[in-house]
Amino acid sequence: MDKLVITGGRRLQGEIAISGAKNAALPLMCAALLTREPVTLTNVPALNDIRTMLKLLQQMGVRVAREGDTVTLAAAQLDNPFAPYELVKTMRAAILVLGPLVARHGEARVSLPGGCAIGARPVEQHIKGLAAMGAEISVEHGYIHAHATRLKGARIFTDMVTVTGTENLMMAACLAQGETVIENAAREPEVVDLAQCLNAMGARVSGAGTDVIRIHGVERLHGATHRIMPDRIETGTYLAAAAITGGEVRLTGTSAGYLDAVIDKLMDAGCEIVSEKALNHEAIHLRAPPRLKAVSIRTAPYPAFPTDMQAQFMALNSVAEGTAVIRETIFENRFMHAVELTRLGADIRIDGNTAVVTGVDKLTGATVMATDLRASASLVIAGLVAEGETVVDRIYHLDRGYERLEEKLAALGALIRRVQS
Repeated sequence: MDKLVITGGRRLQGEIAISGAKNAALPLMCAALLTREPVTLTNVPALNDIRTMLKLLQQMGVRVAREGDTVTLAAAQLDNPFAPYELVKTMRAAILVLGPLVARHGEARVSLPGGCAIGARPVEQHIKGLAAMGAEISVEHGYIHAHATRLKGARIFTDMVTVTGTENLMMAACLAQGETVIENAAREPEVVDLAQCLNAMGARVSGAGTDVIRIHGVERLHGATHRIMPDRIETGTYLAAAAITGGEVRLTGTSAGYLDAVIDKLMDAGCEIVSEKALNHEAIHLRAPPRLKAVSIRTAPYPAFPTDMQAQFMALNSVAEGTAVIRETIFENRFMHAVELTRLGADIRIDGNTAVVTGVDKLTGATVMATDLRASASLVIAGLVAEGETVVDRIYHLDRGYERLEEKLAALGALIRRVQS
């Protein structure tokens, strides 16, 4: 099992390119199940979750061709509408095959998903929505079984804001008979990216980016080519890494427009941030002060502060001037990284879904263990400023969501290397 070894104390400086968004790429790959014609996606990141999704689609009968960051998916022959536990257990996004399979193939058998151990992430909203569209659904032996001759449009109100639930139902509704209205829909940019691709395939989706999405079902969809949006969480993570080191970086191929809440907090912490926009080009430039000011955050659905950046900001606050209060409202078990940060010397007190972080003068290197994807990133960020050597174990979590993380950080001047156990 690989580890990252980091020698702290280096100021990050320089320029790197941001990869395509994992959380946009995964539903977009599933959208290819909705048509017999090829769908080509560009700016696809090289990540373990992407490779797992490709394996899953291939075993269903999808032909996959990959060259660099371009992937072409051809789902003319779907002969195995089955998502086995072995492929689903590490990646919750596999549930996104459910809606497209039922809509086009008429049936699906999908394992209940796995992913990061950050608390309950129920799929009831997916099941409730598909049932409202006329699907017959049962859950037996850890699998969701769904059947439908043809889905019918429905008015669906989700009891909670769910990104994958919104995406699953939106894809299914594209081939349903009549109009589907999804209320309390997720507003994330990745939902908008999916809607844009679906419309390029001939769907009739409107309202993406608001809390009410309308989909007029069509008889069939056709192929399309779509460029995946930049990864806003990767962007935020590298901004946080530069900030904690008092660094100065320029991130290309990304947009500040996806990260308003994060950028506002970084500026509150004392960073100078400039967004660059030109024809076919966007970038973000950050300059950090020698020491950050503590900033309190409260996670909530987009456009509020993202839960996927909470761990990184806990690392920032651990060495910032002052005390910060962090409230996690999305997942009930997403403070596991706090224990590991305290091994580096952080002063963190947990009370339910609230963490109180008092900045210390310095962190010191130690061996720490990653517990989930974003927790892994927070430990790397802390290791960048810890005195001495920090070893981050179980980094397979990182490889699910960050493309060549150690290479990009090294390009900015970090002393970081990957080693095998």
